[in-house]
Amino acid sequence: MTVTLTDTAPPSTAELLTGVLLGPDFRREHGFWQRLISTEPFRRPAGGTPDERLAVAYERLRILNRSLDNGARLAADLRALAALHAWLGPVDPALTTVAGIHYNLFLGSLLDHDRTGRRDLSDHLSMRRIGTFLCTEVAHGNNASAMETTATYDRARDGFVLHTPNAGAQKFMPNTSPAGGAKSGLVAARLLADGADHGVRLFLVRLTDDVKELPGVRVRRLPARMGSPVDHCLTSFDRLFVARDALLGDDEGDGPRGEFRTEPGDRRRRFLTAIGRVTPGRIALSACAAGSARATLAVAVRYGGHRFIPGSRGTPPVPVNAHRTHHGPLASAMATVFAMSLLHRRAHDRWEACTDEAGRSEAVRLVDVGKAWITWRAREVIVQSRERCGAQALLENNGMTELVTGVEGAITAEGDNIALYTKAAADMLFAAAPREDGPEEPESGDLDDPRFLGRLLAAVEDIWFARARARALRAPDADVLGRWNAASGPALRGVEAYAYREAAEAYAEARRALPDGEARDRVGELERLFAVEWVARNSGDLLAAGFLSPDQVECLAETTEDLIAAVAAHAPQLADSFALPAELLADWPIAGADYADAYDDPGAPWHTASADVR
Repeated sequence: MTVTLTDTAPPSTAELLTGVLLGPDFRREHGFWQRLISTEPFRRPAGGTPDERLAVAYERLRILNRSLDNGARLAADLRALAALHAWLGPVDPALTTVAGIHYNLFLGSLLDHDRTGRRDLSDHLSMRRIGTFLCTEVAHGNNASAMETTATYDRARDGFVLHTPNAGAQKFMPNTSPAGGAKSGLVAARLLADGADHGVRLFLVRLTDDVKELPGVRVRRLPARMGSPVDHCLTSFDRLFVARDALLGDDEGDGPRGEFRTEPGDRRRRFLTAIGRVTPGRIALSACAAGSARATLAVAVRYGGHRFIPGSRGTPPVPVNAHRTHHGPLASAMATVFAMSLLHRRAHDRWEACTDEAGRSEAVRLVDVGKAWITWRAREVIVQSRERCGAQALLENNGMTELVTGVEGAITAEGDNIALYTKAAADMLFAAAPREDGPEEPESGDLDDPRFLGRLLAAVEDIWFARARARALRAPDADVLGRWNAASGPALRGVEAYAYREAAEAYAEARRALPDGEARDRVGELERLFAVEWVARNSGDLLAAGFLSPDQVECLAETTEDLIAAVAAHAPQLADSFALPAELLADWPIAGADYADAYDDPGAPWHTASADVR
């Protein structure tokens, strides 16, 4: 969708809603990527083997790189990286994966560790060499304390010897094959010098040429993963020597030749610095998941509007969207998709705005929880949208199947969702002393009032964390694992409630920022539907704790149905606000009213019979 504003024309409802989803500066942040995916090289290819599709992804990566004025500028612009993921994700998940690795994890890390510009990045900026990132190990994940790949300082040659000591230390799942061209990687390895362990550092290593791995490097393709084809591999090193300048950040407290200084706390600090690009990666994955959910939901809404079924008792056919059983789940998904997009923006804004350590810790928590919550909700929306499109959406040419499986990768990448929830739960559980009298009772209110609903969402969060603290206190002090196991179930429910509360607050801020009129009404309906459905899921707890009256619990079902009807009535308009390019929708047959033409057969009787008559 192309939108033009003049000084005399106020923004349309669609423009205002697009601004709610993508931000007030959406033309600048997203316009380039909308135009890029509308061009021929990024139109959806027809079929192909996994290797052929992977080759297309890497060729598109090179085309993308040539279209940039500067790849380093993209790597340094986290807004642009998030927008890249939001728009490329629905088009080509494999491309999105390799682009995110190259620009964020690889180039971004190089730039973050070399602010003086002393390292020559021309091979990587021109894509004579594609970058990748090797941190996770088979047996240890990203656990720095257990990581076994070593980089032993060789004093005579003033460099490092990279080595993989056992099968469990192999680097797991980086895209390190020669597919797509020569590869270089940033390798996380334990720096050893003169018998001392200086913690896990990053090393820049050439891995392959255009045909095969280089001497000292062993690369083996992993079994095909579900979803988009990416050359995930196992990678190991056999006493590979790299020069001293391969070490990133060796000017951060280290001394002259062969002098490595590791003060207390340095190991953890340096490892966190080494993987510092993981947080922007989580923001980007949230954007990707939200963008994919928007695309599949828009297609489902469109398909439901032009897929006709017989009416009851001889009445004319009606679109399948006319039925509550069809449009009801899509209306709920619409409220969730807006919530996902708003929570993504809220987390990104907060992370960029924080200036102190305390603020950074809270911002990272919201980014982490947001990534987990958004990718989980994206899976629900994508699956629901796929189901509403029936068997048509099981076919690859209709675009959804790759996104159904692709979102699973986002759920696991850059920190498994349960692990992210668990860390947040532990931090929130023990960050503050529990209130002696439990959660405070919110003021009475009406289910039509978003402020009252917001207080209910906060109460749900308090209820679950109060339960978690009570269970932890009942467990023996000496049994640390036992205390955590006792508290973890309700604590994780508390983290989920925290995500819902943050999303609801983002909704409220977006609504208040809109002028009176249709756009504000639409956002208000979505906001209330999102909150009421969550309150309904927790109504038993809220009733038992006195936060809801029996009459209000009884009204929840009726209120929900009224809000579903209100949202469903405007679903096409809301889907249009996603601003999906017409070219993208044209590549998915079921998005168009003439979707049956995609199955036409020129040699079929309905064509040949007409020719015979003539």
